[in-house]
Amino acid sequence: MFKVLLSVHIFAVILVVGPIAVAASLFPRYAKQLAAEEGEVATRSTGVATLLHRICRGYAVVGIAVPVFGIGAGAHLGVLGDYWLIASMILTAAAAALLVLAILPAQRRAMTSGSVSKLAMTTGIFNLLWAIVVVLMIVRPGSTTGMHG
Repeated sequence: MFKVLLSVHIFAVILVVGPIAVAASLFPRYAKQLAAEEGEVATRSTGVATLLHRICRGYAVVGIAVPVFGIGAGAHLGVLGDYWLIASMILTAAAAALLVLAILPAQRRAMTSGSVSKLAMTTGIFNLLWAIVVVLMIVRPGSTTGMHG
C-alpha cells in the first residue's frame, strides 16, 4: 500500500505542482502584454494569459491530492511526527495559501488591468517554497528512513 500512496503522491506533485509552477511563472509576461500591445498580439496575449490562469486555478483544486497522498505515505512510514515532514507540511500549506490568496486573485486582476505588480515576486516565493519542500523530501534530516552519510 505504501508504494501506491507514494507513487500517487509523486505523480500528483509532478503533474499538478509542476504545471502550476510553470503557468504561474509565465503568466506575468503575457499579462503585461495585455495593456502594452494592440491588435493580434494583445488577442494572443489574452488567450495565453487566460489559459495560464485556468491551469493555475484548475490544477490548484486537483492539487489537494499532493498532501492527501503524502500524508498517507508518511503515516504508513510512521514519520508524521518527524520535523522534516512537519516542516514540509507547513511549507506546502504556505504555498497553497499563497496560490489561493495572492497569486490567483492577482492573476484575475491582471486579466482586466494588465498590472502584474509583485505577481512575479509572489510566484517566485511560491516556487521557492516548493523547491524547499522537494529538498526536505529528499534529504529528510533526522529521519530514520533517510540516507545517512
